[in-house]
Amino acid sequence: MTAICFYFQIHQPFRLKNYRFFDIGNDHYYYDDFANDDIITRIAHKSYLPANEMLLDIIKANGKKFKVAFSISGTALEQLEQYVPEFIDSMKELAATGCVEFLSETYAHSLSALEDVEEFVAQVKAHDEKIYQLFGQKPKVFRNTELIYSDDIAAMVASMGFKGAITDGAKHILGWKSPNYLYNAASAPKLKLLLKNSKLSDDISFRFSNSEWASYPLTADKYIDWIASLPQEEQLVNLFMNYETFGELQPQQSGIFEFMKALPQFAAERNVQFWSPSEVISKLKPVSEMSVPSPISWADEARDTSAWLGNTLQQEAVKKLYSIGERVRLCQDKRIKQDWNYLQASDHFFYMSTKHNSDGNVHSHYSPYDSPYTAFTNYMNVLSDFMIRVEAQYPADIDNEELNALLLTIKNQEKEIQALHREVELMRNNIVKDLTGDFKDETTPAPKKETKKTATKKAAPKKTANKKKTTK
Repeated sequence: MTAICFYFQIHQPFRLKNYRFFDIGNDHYYYDDFANDDIITRIAHKSYLPANEMLLDIIKANGKKFKVAFSISGTALEQLEQYVPEFIDSMKELAATGCVEFLSETYAHSLSALEDVEEFVAQVKAHDEKIYQLFGQKPKVFRNTELIYSDDIAAMVASMGFKGAITDGAKHILGWKSPNYLYNAASAPKLKLLLKNSKLSDDISFRFSNSEWASYPLTADKYIDWIASLPQEEQLVNLFMNYETFGELQPQQSGIFEFMKALPQFAAERNVQFWSPSEVISKLKPVSEMSVPSPISWADEARDTSAWLGNTLQQEAVKKLYSIGERVRLCQDKRIKQDWNYLQASDHFFYMSTKHNSDGNVHSHYSPYDSPYTAFTNYMNVLSDFMIRVEAQYPADIDNEELNALLLTIKNQEKEIQALHREVELMRNNIVKDLTGDFKDETTPAPKKETKKTATKKAAPKKTANKKKTTK
């Protein structure tokens, strides 16, 4: 028996407007609202909404036999709520089927796991709260931004209570091993790992409509035959891809929707099942541990973090951004908190890549800038203004020791305020009970309890009167 685990990523950043050097200190709004509205609306109607309808049809036709998982960034959810609220409704309908699992990730689709542990933990919690608020699920399995993973990240994820994580089955890590097994993390043995089968995932994501591909056209029966013919001991095929695969990367006229709808039928004939990540973790046992000393991802040929940190431009931008993390977390200004989230999106650094060949083409395709240098200049102008705003509240001349002391004081004050709030609430409840008569009035003496002796004395006169009447 073989199981397919489908996972889809949905992420959109808040794109920055053309922000000039002379805007620094004068203009504190950084976003291209027109572009953000246009892009998310176009992709949602071309891909997300039709794909949701497709999945709902498949689930209705196959019931609990077909399951998928989603990871949706907080920045994508915010834009979808604002510009395409009907998508949220359709996703709630999918969630209600019980066949859709939502995964955890960083709220801003950020690189915080590599740069700022405290920020990473805060973003994961914020993301999971958002998922619960919208869809009523508490994520149990974690996926990091662009499947970035390492032994250090595994330890953090396990400490947060997650039972599993998904990442890429990078060849330079696996070596001779296959991604078609469940593994466990070397640094956190209780954390189970699901690894992307890149070849079979990319056959759908990138090669499906390529008429020059040797296996074109790809049909559902052919695809299931490939999976069913894997060695019997390889029980798991993880198909991880961007949700834009359906309708955007692979246009609807390519037959991608019909291909997906036909998969369950042929899978049932070959005894191939569809499991959610949580089901995989509960039903399979890890075959061995996987050690990843240096971070990996599912991006570019190198499958490392060079897509975002591969040159000095990117490294400088990331370093500058996270240098103010502690100060931002001290701020109570909602606008600063919001901008902090939006500026952490990994896309901003992806646009600064100076790679060439096929990797460079991918970066250029997604970038709104004419060059990585323009992307860097625009971002740094925005970041400069943002840093001025943060410094106005917490000056840079305060060293880390003073800052940590200030942070500790603020936390202690918050705890004291919370305790006082609880005390006031308790007193208020007592007063209300007193006014409604729930408490006895201490000023009014309680009636004396009648004893047996007292009762006898009260009854005696009546008894004497009866006796006199009889005698007479």
